[in-house]
Amino acid sequence: MVLGKVKSLTISFDCLNDSNVPVYSSGDTVSGRVNLEVTGEIRVKSLKIHARGHAKVRWTESRNAGSNTAYTQNYTEEVEYFNHKDILIGQERDDDNSEEGLHIIHSGRHEYAFSFELPQTPLATSFEGRHGSVRYWVKAELHRPWLLPVKLKKEFTVFEHIDINTPSLLSPQAGTKEKTLCCWFCTSGPISLSAKIERKGYTPGESIQIFAEIENCSSRMVVPKAAIYQTQAFHAKGKMKEVKQLVASLRGESLSSGKTETWNGKVLKIPPVSPSILDCSIIRVEYSLMVYVDIPGAMDLFLNLPLVIGTIPLHPFGSRTSSVSSQCSMNMNWLGLTLPERPEAPPSYAEVVTEEQRQSSLAPIAACDDFERALQGPLFAYIQEFRFLPPPLYSEIDPNPDQPTDDRPSCPSR
Repeated sequence: MVLGKVKSLTISFDCLNDSNVPVYSSGDTVSGRVNLEVTGEIRVKSLKIHARGHAKVRWTESRNAGSNTAYTQNYTEEVEYFNHKDILIGQERDDDNSEEGLHIIHSGRHEYAFSFELPQTPLATSFEGRHGSVRYWVKAELHRPWLLPVKLKKEFTVFEHIDINTPSLLSPQAGTKEKTLCCWFCTSGPISLSAKIERKGYTPGESIQIFAEIENCSSRMVVPKAAIYQTQAFHAKGKMKEVKQLVASLRGESLSSGKTETWNGKVLKIPPVSPSILDCSIIRVEYSLMVYVDIPGAMDLFLNLPLVIGTIPLHPFGSRTSSVSSQCSMNMNWLGLTLPERPEAPPSYAEVVTEEQRQSSLAPIAACDDFERALQGPLFAYIQEFRFLPPPLYSEIDPNPDQPTDDRPSCPSR
């Protein structure tokens, strides 16, 4: 009898999205098929799947133990998120080469479905870094008697969703810094930097609008710049390894002495990057926007504004949630029915207080003999008369508008 051969062993996932990319989140059900194609007939002991998710950190450092002695110190750490095993054909047996209980698979293509549920607890987002990674995969193993097993591993992506529509991530980020340059016994004026962005949370593909003011009161030519940085932090055995990478940058106009530059929403686009990883104990991925002034021959003046790169983008106003949307819609409809397009003037004095009420209010008030002479004095008469005096004429124009003032100090003249 001529034994058949395994022509191919593949794994396919049932995708939850329209892009046919296997992407899942905590609590999702991962399902798919192991596809087996054989020529002829083969005898199979078992077809297994092994699904696993884990974060792993590894790096090495060289150490000197003396003048002629050196060794390498390894730093490793691992966190397991889940570990699932299942048998699709056959059963677990101790005797690998036993001929009993074998399954015959005929020539052709065969599909074997599998399914398992990801943990409900938060999972770290899939990530590949310089000193560590977060990976999720499914491995299929086909075992046959007297032959080496056929194995195949296929990874899938997990996103731990970060919704930027939360108050902490919608709050503006701002800061101010100043630097004075010194050269021996000569001190020039300061360089000041103020910057602000609309919120802390963004998603890949969005643009950050930067509002900044750079004032150069020094004697040097400076250049304002901005950049997005990604910081990867790896933790193992009480040590930390950090890697900082430039993601995107922009450059402003050069500023000569005594000049000021203002950014009224200068745009810096976020390229496709991995979301922030904030809940993993051994790998952390963070982002920041650095707005800085490049100063030749001196340390740069820089301002760091923290960023969080999320997975759920900003919702339009009034539709953050269905409940908020419906409530907002009801309120807007009610306002549209009750409020006129233009506010009406308040009623006139004659419409509110009649002459009869005014005259009656001026009549003496009954009081005790001890207070009668005091109540008939000039002060009481003035209070009674003022009680129903007509209000000033209504006007939509403020008769005393606020006068804008500019209290900002200017650069010292030279």
